[in-house]
Amino acid sequence: MKPTPDITVEPLDGAGAARAADAFTLVYAEAFAEPPYRKTAAEVRANAQRFGVQTCKATFRAALARAADGTPVGIAYGYPLGPRTGWWDRLATPVPADLRQEDGSRTFGLIELAVRAPWRRGGVASRLHQAVLARATEERVLLNARPDAEAAQAAYRSWGYRKVGEAHPWDGAALHDVLVLRLRPAHARAGAGR
Repeated sequence: MKPTPDITVEPLDGAGAARAADAFTLVYAEAFAEPPYRKTAAEVRANAQRFGVQTCKATFRAALARAADGTPVGIAYGYPLGPRTGWWDRLATPVPADLRQEDGSRTFGLIELAVRAPWRRGGVASRLHQAVLARATEERVLLNARPDAEAAQAAYRSWGYRKVGEAHPWDGAALHDVLVLRLRPAHARAGAGR
């Protein structure tokens, strides 16, 4: 993998991401139109609506990669999971109860990470991932990934994610792997004044 020159990666809060919503939608629409995702125009619109709601969360974090001419090339975003998150309720395989426990600061839910095809294999996804987690205080990161998305799966494994289960993240969704990346030991977070 050779680094992609002249790509800037900007960390954003919810307000900044909302102002760049068109860029996030463009990247999402193009990246997820490809197999195995094959997102339709209606699914892209639905995601854009969810994104608008998600950016209103005070804890929302994002990163946007742009080429030197300003063209959006990649996105990453998510937020910490609250105590009543439904994320764990979609599991197809059981996990220990202590793995499911959320308090609003334990787990960062990585909702999307995508790079447009011409800019892949140059480290952009890794830079986006690092940028969205740069100030993370959470103990771990959680994401859902399709098992047939081979490049994404390889990247996640190389970054240290491990599979903890399987889920249908929404009604009608294909089965996804539930992956977790440990950022710090649980006791380190608990001992930091919490």
